[in-house]
Amino acid sequence: MSLQKINIRTIVLILMMVVAIGWRFLSYKFPYILSNFTPVGAIALFGGTYFTQKWKAYLVVLTTLFTSDVIINYLYTSKWVLFYEGSIWVYLTFALMVFIGGMIKNTTAINVFIASLSSVVLHWLITDLPWFMGTTYTYDLKGYMQSLIAAILFEKNMVYGDLVFCTLLYGGFELAQKRFSVLRVQNKLAI
Repeated sequence: MSLQKINIRTIVLILMMVVAIGWRFLSYKFPYILSNFTPVGAIALFGGTYFTQKWKAYLVVLTTLFTSDVIINYLYTSKWVLFYEGSIWVYLTFALMVFIGGMIKNTTAINVFIASLSSVVLHWLITDLPWFMGTTYTYDLKGYMQSLIAAILFEKNMVYGDLVFCTLLYGGFELAQKRFSVLRVQNKLAI
């Protein structure tokens, strides 16, 4: 396997992820229609699946999320906000999504769908914990249940976003690998 194949493949993976993250800025423009309909979950799964050196997947996904968060926070507040209350839990859930993506060994539609659904449920259960996220809900089981119920609309949009962006990312890369041999490596994974 040549160094050129590794670099081109890795660059293509990163570019696909960076281009997809651009959708977050469109969803910012239309918050009521596209709230939480973003590619971030799909990017985390995609990175976890296609990088064998998992540190690259974590680095690219979390850096992309962090950078887009800083820009979007600036658009909302006109201030440069590097971290916000609960951001550690949000980043943890996306790191766990990278891990889940790494468990996909055969990129069938059903495997990606199950991983995506698992990731959304994980995101929902962790990011809606009121005692971690500093919400207005009480810090007990009742408050947690209220928080979970209130978040259903947002998590539903995350499921839809994952369906669309997983289809585009996974499907696009699988098709590209068939057409361009330089993107293929043994076991179909980037180094």
